[in-house]
Amino acid sequence: MSGESLAAQAQIQGGILPQIRRSIRVVLIILHLAWGFLLALMLGAFWAPQQPRVLAAKQRWCQRFLRILGVELTVTGTAQGGSVFLVSNHVSWLDIPVIASQRHLYFLSKAEVGDWPLIGHLARAVGTLFIKRGSGESSNKAKEIACRLQQGHTVLVFPEGTTTDGANLRRFFPQLFDAPLLAGVPVQPLAIRYLDSMGAPDLSMAFVGDDAFHLHLWSMLLRRDIRIRLHFCEVLAAEGDRKVLCNTTRESIGQQLKISK
Repeated sequence: MSGESLAAQAQIQGGILPQIRRSIRVVLIILHLAWGFLLALMLGAFWAPQQPRVLAAKQRWCQRFLRILGVELTVTGTAQGGSVFLVSNHVSWLDIPVIASQRHLYFLSKAEVGDWPLIGHLARAVGTLFIKRGSGESSNKAKEIACRLQQGHTVLVFPEGTTTDGANLRRFFPQLFDAPLLAGVPVQPLAIRYLDSMGAPDLSMAFVGDDAFHLHLWSMLLRRDIRIRLHFCEVLAAEGDRKVLCNTTRESIGQQLKISK
């Protein structure tokens, strides 16, 4: 769903209050981004992003960011401790700070994020891994992720390769599942869903297609709140064939989202 759809939904709420709320949030976000950049400099994140203090600061920064946006997050299931290969369905750019607010981790993100103003610099400062879609570098990236996992870290990937509206799951690409097999660490599927005021899937929150980040955020800031449910599924052992592990992970997420195909 495009940014225009988000704006149309926000207009239904009506009145001057959404505009005031958006103006306040814009100021708070600018200050929060500036603070994040300064904090990264003070902690030496640009030179050593794998420091425990950097990971802890990133988690707190994401928690504060969600509060600014008015996110109401419900978390179910149990997050696996230690080094884990996290796998999630992908609906929006907001998925990343939502999941990062719950534990220390690194992300595998599309290369375009690294070019976003300021946010791209922050993403690099916290050790984000980048991959070019359609570049055929998944095998090498899996080895890079495996190295992070072997160092005792947790890495989050979105194996659909793109976002959806949240009502469906695309097929998962199995190449990245070489990482947990090489590192010998477990896989934990995550199911994320955006909900409307009635508890039904909120398709308007999706960030898909040619949506521009700044327009999507601008429209989102009109909303009074954003309801999100994040579920940590049962942990899977990293064993066997990568395709089987990939399909089992997808089935686990699909069952939680009540998606059969």
